[in-house]
Amino acid sequence: MADVVNGSFASPLADASYAQHVSADSGILSRLYSGMNGFSVALSVFLVLVAYDQFSYLRQKGSIPGPAWKMPFIGPFLESMNPKFEQYLAKWASGELSCVSVFHKFVILASSRDMARKVFNSPMFVKPCVVDVAQKLLRPTNWVFLDGRQHVDYRKGLNGLFTRQALEAYLPGQEEVYDKYFAEFMEISRKGDPQKGVAFMPKLRELMCAVSCRTFVGHYMTDAAVKKVADDYWMITAALELVNFPIIIPFTKTWYGKKAADMVLVEFAKCAAKCKARMAAGGEVICIMDAWVKSMQDSENWNRKVAKGVPVDQEDKPNPLVRQFTDYEIAQTVFTFLFASQDATSSASTWLFQLMADRPEVLDKVRAENLAARKGDPNVRFSMDLLENLPYTRAVVKETLRYRPPVIMVPYIVKKDFPITDTYTAPKGSMLIPTLWPALHDPEVYPNPDDFDPDRWISGTAEQQSKNWLVFGTGPHYCLGQTYAQLNLIGMIGKASLLMDWKHIQTDISEDIEVFACLFPQDHCPLIFSERTQ
Repeated sequence: MADVVNGSFASPLADASYAQHVSADSGILSRLYSGMNGFSVALSVFLVLVAYDQFSYLRQKGSIPGPAWKMPFIGPFLESMNPKFEQYLAKWASGELSCVSVFHKFVILASSRDMARKVFNSPMFVKPCVVDVAQKLLRPTNWVFLDGRQHVDYRKGLNGLFTRQALEAYLPGQEEVYDKYFAEFMEISRKGDPQKGVAFMPKLRELMCAVSCRTFVGHYMTDAAVKKVADDYWMITAALELVNFPIIIPFTKTWYGKKAADMVLVEFAKCAAKCKARMAAGGEVICIMDAWVKSMQDSENWNRKVAKGVPVDQEDKPNPLVRQFTDYEIAQTVFTFLFASQDATSSASTWLFQLMADRPEVLDKVRAENLAARKGDPNVRFSMDLLENLPYTRAVVKETLRYRPPVIMVPYIVKKDFPITDTYTAPKGSMLIPTLWPALHDPEVYPNPDDFDPDRWISGTAEQQSKNWLVFGTGPHYCLGQTYAQLNLIGMIGKASLLMDWKHIQTDISEDIEVFACLFPQDHCPLIFSERTQ
């Protein structure tokens, strides 16, 4: 039988049915396309994104220590939800610079004293950022996020709120709070278990919030509002932990923190309105808000006189001249004071009570010094002269801040590529975090750094080690309230020593550290307070 041939002599490629057969069964792209579905497309995109995420991390990591690879997208987010202090220690020990990458954020830890100081003192390259969600809670227009001349001008107007004269005006309000809460401490202990004590860390957080509110806004805030702020503030702390989900989703830590922050801002704005009215009527300065509003009103009066051509004496000119701030701007600023003080002083006060209870010889010395400074009368009220002349009590406070520094890391954002060493440049947009613990536990500077030794501040050389004393930072963003914070703690523990005895119920985890923004004892400091008989 003869073979079947194409009798038309036309090319097979011109045959439409043949062409369809060929296009369906040949060609690499066609075969790939025909085999693709939604899942394979999604998988391909996912793998590309994973590869890019890993490549980006390795490119930013460069030569500094850090994980060899990154968990896709989230990095060490899950382990960071319950941070372990031992993990931080290991990270700091890995090198003066080390890194991780969480979600979209590349994080560099500056662990040595000199690296930390370099970050603090490099405003051309970095600015404070706290954490990603901080601007949503504190608001992006908050003065702590301002940079350059804006920050300097703002700060000039705030410096006067922490002078010696100003600090003395705030003392009666602080002591009033201590009187109230120390009585509560003894009543709580009386009703508690005499064998187990009561975990006082939460109550000490409430105490320090109340002290802060009275110092910042006086009695413009009601006792009920102060209690509400104190009760809810832990949600703000949880929302501002170093690692958190980067966007606010309902019923998450950041969502609850945002709601609490909104409430605090509303309360402080109400206080600002009341304060302006009272100070305009000639009210006495008894809190930080009073002092700031008075400086605004004095500046406005001066500018009005000058504008009208009224003769003025240059010696009466307010220094500096302060612009008028809205109630909301004042509320934002006072909120940052609360943010800066609340967790740090809560941590310090908790450790102070625990450390002194466990070292009765230290408590005895503090008690004797405070009684002598009051000439034997334990009811003498606070004054600057009194608080400034308690050298041993001051040494105990400073050693507590060194031994268990409340703040161990201060996040900054890199504004532009920062050549922090000869071999490594921190990339723009990364988070650069100076770390304080290593500088404060350097054995060459503080011998036996893991021992609690207040005498190192009196007979030792600790007072001379200013480069290592980074508890309150350094550089253009150093803590404005560092003198206030130390005097507050000196007054608190001195007064407590005269009015009360207290016992610490030690547990297996009393000395172990819990990281909740700041450092706290893991057992939350079970104590028993009782009235001291003179």
